[in-house]
Amino acid sequence: MALAFAVAAFVLLLAVAHRPAIAPIARPDPRSFDRTLVARGTNLARIGNCVSCHQTGAGRPYSGGYPVKTPFGTIYGSNITPDPDTGIGLWSRAAFARAMREGVGRDGSHLYPAFPYTHYAGVTDGDVDALYAFLMTRPAVSATPPANDLLPPLGFRPLLAGWKLLFFRPAPVRADRSQSAEWNRGRYLGETLAHCSACHSPRGLLQQEKHGSATYDGGWSGGWYAPPINAHSPAVREWTPERLETYFRTGLSRHHAAAAGPMGPVTYNLARADPADVRALARYYTWWMRDAPAARIEPPLPDRRALAQRQFPIGARLYEGACAACHEPGAPMVVSGRPVLPLGTPLHEDNPRDTIQIILQGLRPPVEASGPYMPAYADALTDRQIAEIVGYLKARHGSGPPWNELEKEVAKAREEGQ
Repeated sequence: MALAFAVAAFVLLLAVAHRPAIAPIARPDPRSFDRTLVARGTNLARIGNCVSCHQTGAGRPYSGGYPVKTPFGTIYGSNITPDPDTGIGLWSRAAFARAMREGVGRDGSHLYPAFPYTHYAGVTDGDVDALYAFLMTRPAVSATPPANDLLPPLGFRPLLAGWKLLFFRPAPVRADRSQSAEWNRGRYLGETLAHCSACHSPRGLLQQEKHGSATYDGGWSGGWYAPPINAHSPAVREWTPERLETYFRTGLSRHHAAAAGPMGPVTYNLARADPADVRALARYYTWWMRDAPAARIEPPLPDRRALAQRQFPIGARLYEGACAACHEPGAPMVVSGRPVLPLGTPLHEDNPRDTIQIILQGLRPPVEASGPYMPAYADALTDRQIAEIVGYLKARHGSGPPWNELEKEVAKAREEGQ
């Protein structure tokens, strides 16, 4: 009886999961696409930061291979150049639209939600057309990404149909008539192509985004913590639309911090996007943070050096040798307009992950060569030494409860950041 029930459930799953293949087409002639439409798609791809998940460090743009690490294994970004054999050169516009909005490939296979079709479902017809035109006019690259490495039986794609039944609720983004056109543009872009909540919202056991009161309440991405960008924002200075727009376009805000980790490529692409769209995103997300503590009052910067030295004497000495030349008041970096340490959001988060990752991996200029830079200390300092520095920084400049078990946190950050 149990076996019969299992077989029936399996057959039902296959029936629910079935999606027909869409017939291949001859690769479209790039000259057949309107240049204005391609330019629009170029901007939208930058807003969506598409290249970051569809290119490896040594690969060519959109040729795939970037590893997206999940609790269930690693998923590799696909080749979305118009190569007919390894990319999407044989995909019709209808096949592309189905992938964007339903998470189903041209061959009928279900796509993993690491590809954020849960957000792209709300993209308008015109913007789907523009993105299709943009991708079909890219250079075709013959490149086959590695096979996904997932825990069994998650490599069986029909199971994703069950995930969709539980969590996928596609819907258009409706305009809010009580808000400005700029705010609504920012909302549309932020909730669809920019898919900001994919990193900045928490996830459940099956990696579904948590919405409602948890929307934008902080999440994890590539071993980094994406802090809340709602009323729980830990920023110690108010994010105004002007400050956030500057951060988006330069990767730096002297009132906050420099873009680090996955946010670096985001700002690199936003710096090259339509300024009006970047401004709209800034308007929308500062609205989300309008009730954060920093929006009500800008507190004085704490500096508890003596206390921190007593608590973390080794960390204090290491800081003086490795960090003080750049981060103390009067240092050239600070004088030139870089944010001071007490303003950095990482020191005010409820976990030490971002502070640790910045020390381990350093910072590279995300937008321009003259941008913020910091060397990586992963090979120069031990877990214990980094833990001491992190504890010292938190005690001296941070807020909130102290961080515990820092050496274990450093080891975990090393592992997840690889």
